[in-house]
Amino acid sequence: MGERVMIFIDGSNLYHSLKNYFNRTDLDIGKFTRKLIGRRTHVRTYYYNARVGQKQEPELYKQQQTFFAGVNAIPYTELRLGRLVYTNWPSVPPYEKGTDVQLATDMITHSYKNNYDVAILVAGDNDFAGAVQAVKDNGKHVEVALFGKQGTSQQLRASADMVITISPRMMKDCWKESQPGNNSNNNNKINNNYDDTNNRNLPPGYHNIDSGNYNLEQ
Repeated sequence: MGERVMIFIDGSNLYHSLKNYFNRTDLDIGKFTRKLIGRRTHVRTYYYNARVGQKQEPELYKQQQTFFAGVNAIPYTELRLGRLVYTNWPSVPPYEKGTDVQLATDMITHSYKNNYDVAILVAGDNDFAGAVQAVKDNGKHVEVALFGKQGTSQQLRASADMVITISPRMMKDCWKESQPGNNSNNNNKINNNYDDTNNRNLPPGYHNIDSGNYNLEQ
């Protein structure tokens, strides 16, 4: 058995980064995680997000539940949810609460339980640097998968044992395959059924990311 790997994904950061850097969000999570793991042993993937308010945004809530069901259907993948806080809605957009703390806590807890040898963090928030250092201090390795140039997320880059650059070359084989009658293509068109209306970003978790065909064989 090779190195045991756990992946911790900040779902909101992943969605917005895909949109900003690739102008598309039709990611196949299965292909993406396999690319990150390589020939190592996959223990589990944790995907973190925040649940949309059912009362405040009932239609988006239903759409998000469909996406969450797809994430839960991926073998060896756990969905971990924080919440959106609605203050003066709809004049003020909601903000995410509890997700980052949950991710950091899980990454540290699993390291102390010796459940993995390598943690791969897919996130861009420098606030995770402390959790990365705590995991390293416990004798584990931490790889951070980052979008953007070397000037971004400096504290995360400095704290990681290794930085995985999420580049167009890396992502070449990680997109969902086009289906007959599907308007998606490979020239950076956003494949999303719902618009960002009134400058309201799509809710965290509703990303049109496909679970794909998850094959554990390397």
